[in-house]
Amino acid sequence: MRWHSLQLKDVFTQLESDKGGLSSGEAAKRLKRFGLNEIRLERAISPLKIFISQFTNFLIIVLIAAALVSIAIGFLPGNESHYIEAGLILAIVFANGIFGFVQEFKAEESLAALKKLSPDRAMVLRGGQKFFVNASELVPGDVILLEPGEKVPADARVFEANNLHLDESLLTGESVPVSKITRALADETNFAERINLVFKNTVVTSGTGKAVVTETGLKTEVGKIAERLHSPEQKVTPFQIELEQLGKRIGFLILVVIVFVALTQVLLHQADPLLIFVAAVSLAVAAIPESLPAVVTSALALGTRKMVKKNALVRKLSSVESLGSVEVICTDKTATLTENRMTVTRLYSNGKTIDVTGTGYGLDGNFLLGKVEIDPEEFKLLLQCGALCNDAAISVDENDEMQFVGDPTEIALLVSARKANLNEKRLSRQFPRVDEIPFSSERKRMLTVHKADRAGMLVFMKGAPETVLQHCTKILVAGKERKITERDVKEIEQRNMLFAQSALRVLGFAFKRMGAKYSKKNLEKGLVFLGLQAMIDPPRKEVKQSIVVCREAGIRVIMVTGDNILTAKAIGKQLGLTGKSLEGRDIHNMSEKQLSREVEKTSIFARVSPSHKLRILKALQANNHVVAMTGDGINDAPALHSADAGIAMGIRGTDVAREASDIVLLDDNFKTIQEAVSEGRTIFSNIRKFVLFLLICNVAEVLVYFFASLRGFLALTASQLLWINLLTDGMPAVALGVDPAPKDIMKRKPKGKSEKVINKRVALLIAVVGSIGTVCLLAIFFAGLSKGIAVAQSMLFTGLILSELFRLAIIRQQEALGLFSNKWLVLAVVASLVLQLAVLYTPLGLLFGTVALGEAGQFLFLVGVEEWTTILTFVALGAIAAIGATKVIVKLTPTRA
Repeated sequence: MRWHSLQLKDVFTQLESDKGGLSSGEAAKRLKRFGLNEIRLERAISPLKIFISQFTNFLIIVLIAAALVSIAIGFLPGNESHYIEAGLILAIVFANGIFGFVQEFKAEESLAALKKLSPDRAMVLRGGQKFFVNASELVPGDVILLEPGEKVPADARVFEANNLHLDESLLTGESVPVSKITRALADETNFAERINLVFKNTVVTSGTGKAVVTETGLKTEVGKIAERLHSPEQKVTPFQIELEQLGKRIGFLILVVIVFVALTQVLLHQADPLLIFVAAVSLAVAAIPESLPAVVTSALALGTRKMVKKNALVRKLSSVESLGSVEVICTDKTATLTENRMTVTRLYSNGKTIDVTGTGYGLDGNFLLGKVEIDPEEFKLLLQCGALCNDAAISVDENDEMQFVGDPTEIALLVSARKANLNEKRLSRQFPRVDEIPFSSERKRMLTVHKADRAGMLVFMKGAPETVLQHCTKILVAGKERKITERDVKEIEQRNMLFAQSALRVLGFAFKRMGAKYSKKNLEKGLVFLGLQAMIDPPRKEVKQSIVVCREAGIRVIMVTGDNILTAKAIGKQLGLTGKSLEGRDIHNMSEKQLSREVEKTSIFARVSPSHKLRILKALQANNHVVAMTGDGINDAPALHSADAGIAMGIRGTDVAREASDIVLLDDNFKTIQEAVSEGRTIFSNIRKFVLFLLICNVAEVLVYFFASLRGFLALTASQLLWINLLTDGMPAVALGVDPAPKDIMKRKPKGKSEKVINKRVALLIAVVGSIGTVCLLAIFFAGLSKGIAVAQSMLFTGLILSELFRLAIIRQQEALGLFSNKWLVLAVVASLVLQLAVLYTPLGLLFGTVALGEAGQFLFLVGVEEWTTILTFVALGAIAAIGATKVIVKLTPTRA
């Protein structure tokens, strides 16, 4: 039903209701028919579901299978279960699951804590009598009463409006409260301009009114959006896909190598099938980077903790990677780029244009004529008029914090007066209000009458400049009243037009003095024009620099707003957003192909509806961009859900928007987005480093194991391999996850969708450096064989760990990170060395089948010189060769991220 285009009598006829509301009996019948006025998102936190989701990765499944095989061996005749290996594998898998679960569960709990409830009660007319009822029990046909500060409990058509203004920014993106009317509108009227309707969850900022409920629950505009988001498919990031594919490739590689080794052992060495089976488990352990899932989870979780400290709450760990890949940020204007606080920035009085400094609701500011500060005394009456013809209030709460209550436009007028030391409370005591004619959309003006002294009254008017001028016969110039001329009017109209072209909202002001006895019909006649006050919702101070940083990082920022195009362009100009500007009606007439072309050259989209916003997003994604969508409103929710990284506002954001998002900004600040992108890039860079580190290690392990097996030797036991993969590799890898950001992290181009963690450079480094390591490690192993297999295994075991620690320095050198720039990495390296020495020279070695290098009972390096010399020589040679190979590969393979 097009409720906005119906005449009021037809609205009541369709709803079978009247201005006195429904009877209680009829309301009860309709409640059974229409159901409760509720929106159930059905996204309750399920701890079990979150926990189980941690174990669905293919690599995790392979690890669990390997652990079960290790235990199952014990059921074969004459064999023992490998409980140590199985225990280590299951412990790391479980620890990884717990780690991921805690992070995601905490994020969901934090989100729940941010929720603000919809109105619990609503005032209605039932049978002509006022009643408070549960908002959930409202039905179509109910008459609701609208009062300042109250949330609207359902969608409704207004039939009585007294200076009724609503803040609809969370639904439409309109930054200025919308004045409501009662008359019917054209059928084709834009959603944002249906000013005879009120919508669920919007807020009454001033005035009073009555409206008849037209839609409830999921049929409301909020409900329709929530329904679109109901039971959505979970987004899968490129990195999640890549990690899953990596697990499958490793699994396939394991099968191929195991089959090859098994055939070699049977055909060349006539090995026992059971020994081959045990060897297969060891090879599987060598091939799988057991610590990778844990390290990935750790890096993401530690990164998200940093983000929380910077006011960005990450709801899903995997979304961090998407944030680091972002190429385009589509952002709402109101409250995200701007303060969401109207601020008077210019005055026109005495034929002069005066600039007003200060932004937001800060009470400090100056009045400048050009660059010269001037005394506000000469336009004091203009500021007094704005403060007295006003229903807003500034107060101080019990915590000594300023509270601003009322229409944002009127608050801006109080603030401009305060900058001239004109306190509205003192003025109200000096000039108490005795009468008023409230603002309405039809009248476009407000008038108040104040007692001036025993003998007279003061009348103040504010409103649309052209309307105020119609009621003026005089003008105040240099403190003196004179007759207003046609030239004066033209000058005022020209100044008004110039202000409006700068996207300023302009109000005109007038006054007159009169006797104590007056006729109300003459109140608006013969007024004296005082001047203009022009205001705007200003950009946040830090946003312009954040956009510069984004641009340097190769990230486009696009404003997508429900506000008018003049305001959007003016704010865009101040923020340095260059490019084309389009309105929602332009998008409406475009094909998908046309829109996909236009989004590449358009920086500002104004007067957009939720469907337009979604089309803009889809067009950018169709052009293969990774897109972040920011917003706080209900209108943003579908696009937030569909974006690669949906970023909702935590303070002003609606429940629907936050539920649809991946990340919630706790301070609603665009700068936080830029910092979160930087953190996301750092996390991705660190993930790439430790993936490179772990896979080089695993390639070397597999190749050493493989070539040794061709000669009939078991190079390392499964427990030794697990020790390397989980602890002596795992700890440095975790520490790599908290490496500091490279200085140029926000100078690099976005990696985009096509750039993978394992790109050409990483793949070459894994293959080449892994092969160099294999040659050196095989040399260590075969050099130690003359002293027995146990010594050879112990030398290889130690050589692997030392070579991997050298590799850390080589990998970090690519980003010019200092040796001691990461204290956790230094501690991890020291801990790995100490643990390895403990395995060699304490009874702990019995669990891993190692022997001390040198004579028993003597100190390290005083004996066993031959073994240690061999190890260090080949490790050093490998490191030198790896450094040279790395420099060549880096030079030959430039990368974006």
